[in-house]
Amino acid sequence: MAKKSPTFPGVRTGRGQVLAVLLSQQDQAGAEPLQGRVSLAAIVKALKRKYHWPIETHSFPANTADGRASWATVYSLPEKVITAALAAGGQDWLDSRKR
Repeated sequence: MAKKSPTFPGVRTGRGQVLAVLLSQQDQAGAEPLQGRVSLAAIVKALKRKYHWPIETHSFPANTADGRASWATVYSLPEKVITAALAAGGQDWLDSRKR
């Protein structure tokens, strides 16, 4: 079965917002918060399955503000995927978000 090329979601959607952060390599803490009831994990899952983005997931133990143990997750795209995506229309897609 041939590997499918990643596709871009709508520029003004939650999926588009998350992909823009991943492609621009911004820290999510500096991005606008996601609105609505869809979790970041659900958006990443859709970007992986429906849009075929090879998003990497790294989880590690962390402490909450009240001292409880928890897990934090970081999502990223490999550098070569970002470079290829930007060259294949991704930069125009990112620029269209600013209009």
